[in-house]
Amino acid sequence: MPNAFTEQIIEEFRANQGQVGGPFEGARLLVLTTTGARSGRPHTAVLGYYPDTGGRVLVVGSAGGGPKHPDWYHNLLANPRVTIETGAFTYDAEATVLQGAERDETFARLVEADAGWGEYQRQTTRTIPVVALTPVEAGPPMASSFGDYLLLVHGAFRRELALIRKEIAASSTAAVGLGAQLRINCLTLCQGLHNHHTGESLGMFPALLDRHPELSEEIGALQADHDKIALLLDELQELIGTGRPADVLPEVDRLIAEVTTHLDTEEAILIPLL
Repeated sequence: MPNAFTEQIIEEFRANQGQVGGPFEGARLLVLTTTGARSGRPHTAVLGYYPDTGGRVLVVGSAGGGPKHPDWYHNLLANPRVTIETGAFTYDAEATVLQGAERDETFARLVEADAGWGEYQRQTTRTIPVVALTPVEAGPPMASSFGDYLLLVHGAFRRELALIRKEIAASSTAAVGLGAQLRINCLTLCQGLHNHHTGESLGMFPALLDRHPELSEEIGALQADHDKIALLLDELQELIGTGRPADVLPEVDRLIAEVTTHLDTEEAILIPLL
């Protein structure tokens, strides 16, 4: 069972669409539910995570540098099928413990992003595991209406944009390019925005126009925003591969300004209809 502190964080996470305060404010967090290796009962844990390629996310079994692997790790070894809550979605995933060179290279990438992982590894003789969580079945959005869902997704994008800006700003004195994990964070965000806007352009916008033809001018303006943001995303993705953090930061600021204005406008127009 999670301790009282963990239970409080999980309750706050679920009550505030994935947002918590205190020492974890602004962090990328998920709630992981595993099946107890011995009891067979569900067990929940709140974990920090990192985006990864292929749509999967990474979690680390650091246990604060302690001598034993965390309980959730033992559980997923016995039962790799897990459930993930992000604040906007709940979905099933398959857990894979990274091995050998893949584990070492991935862990080194995470240490580059946060030196604390390396400090935890120095504190223990065990090899700290890195686990990839790959979605296998999409779950329903954690919202009672499509309007609420849209607000959840927009909120997640706003938080991720702010977090990536913070990460890039913290690296802005580096003379070399972005760190490997930070590049993945940026590219994952770019792909997520692209997919979200594509879904709106091909699905939601035409459906709304069928029911509300009087909104053709407003929907046209929102689509023009999508086209402009798509160009910014293309330019940013090109720069991410070779640019220094100090060069990337202004482009991220341009993207944040455009996306924020677009989300605000879209919500003002569409939420009353949805």
